[in-house]
Amino acid sequence: MKTTGIGNSHAKIILIGEHSVVYGQPAIALPLPEVKLTVTLTRQATLPQTIDSRYFSGPVDQLTKSMAGIKKLINVLINEFSGHTDGWNMKITSMLPAERGMGSSAASAIAIVRAFFDFYDRQLERKTLLKYADIEEQITHRSPSGLDAATVSANQPIWFTKGHNGKHLEMNVTGSLVIADSGVKGQTSEAIEAVKQQLIIDHEAALLQIETLGRLTKKTRELLQSGAITELGLTLSQAQEQLKLLNVSQPNVDNLIEVALQNHALGAKLTGGGRGGCIIALVANAQAAQQLSAQLVDAGATATWIQPLLGGNYAKDVR
Repeated sequence: MKTTGIGNSHAKIILIGEHSVVYGQPAIALPLPEVKLTVTLTRQATLPQTIDSRYFSGPVDQLTKSMAGIKKLINVLINEFSGHTDGWNMKITSMLPAERGMGSSAASAIAIVRAFFDFYDRQLERKTLLKYADIEEQITHRSPSGLDAATVSANQPIWFTKGHNGKHLEMNVTGSLVIADSGVKGQTSEAIEAVKQQLIIDHEAALLQIETLGRLTKKTRELLQSGAITELGLTLSQAQEQLKLLNVSQPNVDNLIEVALQNHALGAKLTGGGRGGCIIALVANAQAAQQLSAQLVDAGATATWIQPLLGGNYAKDVR
């Protein structure tokens, strides 16, 4: 056991394929390495084992209901390392906004697992990392696809299908994405339930919407590789229409999307679980991204980030 163990992760966005990925369709996600989360596990002489985070500070066994997934994961890791009598403090430092579709819970889980394996000086394979992260995600998101954990632990865009390892995806398209926070907490679990209800209420129509999202995702992969940015924008907007039909959008989100499209975005959609959270808008260049970012803030966005699609560093927080 070391004196200190450190685990890192970062944010992500889903470019296309949210919700349909739960039903076996592919999705494409982008990691945002500049929006960081770090877990530091520091040895203490005595119990209890404690945690310090933005949402809770105190003994691990007193973690709140909202952090039930984290609590379960920590307990499983304590059992794995026979660490019940080991004193430590866990500090979680995060740049990620919670409940905004940027992978906050998965990023926390990935960093916690990495910190434990570093603390106990044990090698960690990616398959094992994702298996442990899924313990937290199963509680937090009920029926997770595994996409969030795969992306917040990666450094390249990911092509993902549920039940399979994510594959790195080559992109040859220029332009930038503007990511804007609607200011409304995303409701991933409720959105997942909404899709299930749509499948019950009108199974044939909902299934068609899910399959259409799958086809649009496959088309997006081709467009990313060919560099057809205008058609890519149109495809992202078409995906948003399917997500609205699945009842996972939200008025604040719809408003920001409309503002983006009225201000020269090539396409726009929600990203992540929906019912709030963030939107993404595709623009032709960095200058257009800066201008649209300011316009979205004026329209009510509480924060924006810019993601260049080709070259350069990932997501820069601009507001």
